[in-house]
Formats: sequence, C-alpha cells, structure tokens
Amino acid sequence: MQNVLPVILLKELIILPNQEIKIELNNRLSQLIIKNATNNYDGKVLVVSPMDSKEEEPSVDDLPQIGVIAKIKNKILLPNNNIRITLRGLNRVVISKYFTSSWNEDILNCEYNVIELPKYNKSEENAIKRKLISTLKEYIDSSMNVSNSILTTVNKAKNLSNITDIIASFLPFNFEKKCHYMQNINAINRAKELINDLKEEIAIAHLEDEIDEKVRINLEENQKEFLLKEKIKAIKDELGEKTTQEIDSEQFLNKLNNLKIDENIKNKLRGEIEKYALLSENSPELGVLRTYLDWVLNLPYQKSKDPKDYQEVWQKLNDTHFGLDNIKTRICEYIAIKSQNKNIKTPIICLVGPPGVGKTSIAMSISKALKRQFYKISVGGLNDSTELIGSRRTYLGANPGKIIQGLKKCGTSNPVILIDEIDKMTKDYRGDPASTLLEIIDPVQNKYFTDNYIEEPYDLSNVLFILTANDIEKIPTTILDRVEIMELNSYTIFEKCDIALNYILPKIFAEYNLEPIKFRENIIYEIINNYTQEAGVRELERTLATLVRKLILNNKEKITKKDLKLYLGNPKYNKELVLLDNFGEVNILGVNGYGGFVSKVQVSLVDGESKLYITGSVGKVMEESALVAISYLRSNYKVNFDKKSLHLHFLDGTTPKNGPSAGLSIVVALLSLIKKKKVAANVAFTGEISLTGEVLKVGGLKEKLIAAYNNDINIVYIPRENVIDLETIPDIIKNKLEIVPVRNFQEIYTKIFK
Repeated sequence: MQNVLPVILLKELIILPNQEIKIELNNRLSQLIIKNATNNYDGKVLVVSPMDSKEEEPSVDDLPQIGVIAKIKNKILLPNNNIRITLRGLNRVVISKYFTSSWNEDILNCEYNVIELPKYNKSEENAIKRKLISTLKEYIDSSMNVSNSILTTVNKAKNLSNITDIIASFLPFNFEKKCHYMQNINAINRAKELINDLKEEIAIAHLEDEIDEKVRINLEENQKEFLLKEKIKAIKDELGEKTTQEIDSEQFLNKLNNLKIDENIKNKLRGEIEKYALLSENSPELGVLRTYLDWVLNLPYQKSKDPKDYQEVWQKLNDTHFGLDNIKTRICEYIAIKSQNKNIKTPIICLVGPPGVGKTSIAMSISKALKRQFYKISVGGLNDSTELIGSRRTYLGANPGKIIQGLKKCGTSNPVILIDEIDKMTKDYRGDPASTLLEIIDPVQNKYFTDNYIEEPYDLSNVLFILTANDIEKIPTTILDRVEIMELNSYTIFEKCDIALNYILPKIFAEYNLEPIKFRENIIYEIINNYTQEAGVRELERTLATLVRKLILNNKEKITKKDLKLYLGNPKYNKELVLLDNFGEVNILGVNGYGGFVSKVQVSLVDGESKLYITGSVGKVMEESALVAISYLRSNYKVNFDKKSLHLHFLDGTTPKNGPSAGLSIVVALLSLIKKKKVAANVAFTGEISLTGEVLKVGGLKEKLIAAYNNDINIVYIPRENVIDLETIPDIIKNKLEIVPVRNFQEIYTKIFK
C-alpha cells in the first residue's frame, strides 16, 4: 500500500532521522506490529510518541501529526521471548490519517505524506552550518564529560537538516525538547534553536566549573584552618593554656562531684564528660553532647523547706480565696503530718469543678503558702507523650519533656506543678498521654521517673502535683484511681457577693492603684443576676473591672443601679425562661462541665403519623430516657400515643444535654400536657425513671441545687437515694429550698396531679 505504514508508539522516547535506537519489546501487540512491518512494508514502521506520556491508552487525538519513518535494521528473539530490535530513523513525514488495521483492530496504521524540504538560501545555510559546528566544538571543549567523536559524524553529514538531527539526538535534552526538534520541519529554524541551546549548555558548564572551583578552594581553606587550629592547640599545650572544651569539661566534672546522686549515675556521666573532652572541635556530636551534659548536671536536687506552722498556711490561703475549706484543710493536714514524719508521701490532688471557681488560682496560692516554686503544664488537647517525657537525644532537635523543663526552671526538686485540664487529653497513634502521666504522678513509680532525653532516673516523689478538670467523668480511670478528688462547686449568689467585695474588688483597686470605691451589696447582686451567668466568678471579675474603669473615666466615686445600664449596657441575662408557665412545660435540673443549670422541657402532641422528635442539643442517653418515660406512661397510665407525633424540646439548645437526669421531668411534662394541668414555675425535677416507675439516683446534686437556688426555684424533687448527698449541701440552700425525696413516680403523681 502506497503511503501507508503500521504505527509503533514509543513513550518518553524520541527517534530522529539518522538516529539509531535499540528497544526491547515485551508485549504481543508490539511483536505483531514488527512482524507485519517486516513481511508487508519492507521492515518500515512509523514511530510516534504520545505527547501525554502518563496516559496508559492514548487516543488518536492525543497522537502528533508529525512522525518519523524508521527502518528495522535487525531483530533478535531473546530467551525470555522478548524481541530486541534496532531502529534507524529515515525521514520526517506528515500524518494525514490514523486508522486501525483491517485484520487486527488493535494494530494502528496511518496514511502519511512525504515532507518536501524547502529550498534554502545557500549562503545562509552555509553560514548557519559553520556557526552551528563552531558552537558545537565550543560546547565539547567546555564540557569534560562529552566526547568529540560526534564531530566526525557531523562532518560526514551532507546537509544542514541531517546535521541538526545528529546534534539534537546527541545533546542531553529532555523528552519535551527532543519532541520539539522532531516536529520542527524547517532545518534553518532547528539550527538557530540548537545554537541557542548549545550556548545555554556552555554557560551551565562554565557555572558548574566555577562552583567546583569554589568548593575546591573552600576545602583547601578548611584544611588549612584545621591545620592551623591543631598547631595553635599544640602551642597552647606547650604554654599550659586550656581550650574552651577543656574548661567546659573541668566545670562539668566539678558540678558532677558536687551532686548528691547515685554513684552508678555519676560513673556514667563521668564517661560522657570524658567523651566530650576527646571529641574533635569539628565533630557534629560536640554540640549535642554539651547540651545534654548542661541539662543533666543543672537539674535541681535540692529541696525548698516547707513551713512548719500549718495555721500560718491556713491564714495565707484564706487571705487569697473564699471557701474551698476541703482543699485548705488537706494542705494543712499534709504540713502537720510532715512535721511528724519527713518521709510522708506527697498527696496528689485533683481539683474538679466548673470554670472560674478558682482551681488554678488556689494551686498558685498553695505554692506561695508552702514557699515552693510554681510551674503550670496544660495538657488540654495533648496527644503526644513526648511533650511530657521528652524525645531521645539522638533525634534532631531533641529536648527534655515539660516535667524536666519545669523542674529546671523552678530550681528545686519539690515545686508545686499544676497539670491543667486532664479531662481534655486525647489518645491517638502518637501516644497515650494518660498512661505517661500515670508514670509521672504515681508515687510508686515517680521516684524513678526517667525522661527520654535525660536517660537517668529522677525522683519526682517530692513534687506536689495538683491536677485540674471540669468533668470528672472524662478523667481517665487509671488517673482517677490514684488521685484525691476534691470538688469545687458552683458559687451561690451570696458567695459570689462575698468574693466580689472581699477579694475581687480589692484586687482591682490594687491593680489600678486606686482608692477603694464603695460598692453596696444590692449593686453586686444586680450585676450577678443581670450581667453574669456562670458557675464561677471570671465573668463577674471582668464585669467589675469594666465598671471600675468606667468610674475612673467619668471621675465618679460611687455607683448606683441607674449607672449600671449607662456603663454596662442593657442586662445580658434574665430569668424569663425559667418563669414561663404552660401546659406540658417543666423545669429540669442538669449539670455539665460548666456547673449546674436550669433548663426546661416542653412537649407537644400532634395528630398524624406516630413519630418521636427530640430537639435541643440532646445526646443518646437523653433520647433513651425519653423512650423509657413514654413506655412507662403507656404501661402504667394507659396513655395512648398511637397516631400522634410526640415532640420533646429542651430549651436553651446551646447547652449540650446528655445524662440520666431527665426521665422524671419528661414524664411530668407529658402528664401535664395530657391532663391539661400546669406545673408550678417554681418547681424543678431531677432523676431518672425506670420502666416500673422507680426514681433512680443521679449525680451532681450539689451543682443542681445551687443552680435551682440561684434561679429562684423553691421546690425540687430528687431521688430518695440522693438524700445522703444532702449532707454536703450548704444550710443556706437547704433552708430556702423545699427538697422532696421520692422513691417512685406515684408519689409525685399523687402530689401534683391528684
């Protein structure tokens, strides 16, 4: 067939006219193409390279319109049944059409037209040829890795087109560049581009030579510097002068000899110091070893003395914090017993309570009262154990963990270390900080605590660890088992008032260097009720600081209720939510990591498909409580929910609610709606209910009752099993609230609905 050839695709490989390449074919299709070309086309194939080399099965549209006819010079069958062929490029052609073979649709053929080379100006062609060959010679001279054998081949070439193809195939171009030269038909243009590319390669070669020369000079200078330093060192030895390295080694040895540590550890560190002294000044290990020795030998092994008078400690704690008697008592007990037995174990205290009740500040006050240094570590969100116990010194940028860093900063071996937010630690592939923390605080293990960087045991048993958390249920059980839990409950409005008058305001006046301004109690109550809503006093402190600044700015020495709106704006909070009074609406007491709160459950029944909807930021436990409540009413009060959609909504959707305290309120709300009887707005409920109507025990009763007290609730129904918890409730709350313990829901039904 005239002007028709089989096509062979070569990925990332270009063949140019007058170029020979060897390829090994290992697939059956390629072997069929070669056989077809040998038998039917005088051993000729059209070689093209797809522009997108990453495409596994390129389409006809991806193939170029210019290719090279190649002749199969020889063919060898290899032992692995692959075929090795040698192809020689003949000439470029323009492809007019690609089509599949009639006898095998997997084989691609093409129709082509021979390119008629344009007639060039002879003088221009000769001039460009000379320039190209002279530039090629310059390139060969400038590059030490290029053979001049190509000049012989170029000199034998007959025309400029052949010369450009020979040079283009010889130069170390990438696939895209060679593909460009293959598709460029005009020999004059190819020659001009080759001259530019050769000049660029010459410039690169010169630059590489300059870099090599600079490297050589630097090496010679370094060797010279090394020899001079060695000579200086020898001269100093003769004169009796010491190097910095020797001075450091002597200082390290002096520090080591003064340390009261185990002799085995001393011997190990002595070996490290000797190793440091023998290292070359150019050794990369020198700095690493010096930093390590500096850390180990500067760790504190001395203890600060605790006061012996526990009454003095009690007074200092009272001066800074209102209430918190259980914590103050425990610290005083520790001081009193330590005066009798110096080897008494240091307590591990975990303060649990909502934000703003004074967990961090009481820890700082304890350190001041005990005359110990204080260091805080926050582990909220921590998931990498090496933050606490360091990384091995063989790693790049290695450092000790936060425990060792804190001890070095404190300068004593018995500081107060606050580990904050232990209920917010996370566990993933990088480690389990809870398990690591266990090794740090456990008095059985921490006497021999080993930091990964220090590599030697360090006694942490003298450290007073104080841990903090908002939610006791989220504290890892392994830690919970080893700490003394001390709960810091929400403050009543009266406690907040005392704290504001006796602690917060004096602190603000001292900070602003201001003469005390008189605040009446009714002003403080107004601020607490209308401008704050919290378990602690942080928001109250910020609000009072804002108010004092406004008074300074307006040059006022007293404050009235009317001034509050002027200086603080409209009230942010009110109690209208709690005071609503509708059918199917009941107050519910809850508790979360931020303290107790009063919410409200509303229920509605709509005719239609039997479905249950629960809204208001509730969790799975709350949903189960609702299902139990509905089942209880079905079985015991014959309430029919068939063909009715039941919707339970918990107001204040911003507060997550997920605990076993809502069952009782849900049952009361449903009966209130069904029997069309309102439940008093000053009544609240807490307790879970069983399928038989038993009212089950709940947690967080103190926080819930404080929330009820602060929100003007008068009557609270609680599970009878929680009566024992009333011993911890302040009398001021028990005297104001009517607390009604119930064992079974029938008792509530009798009191409210009959």
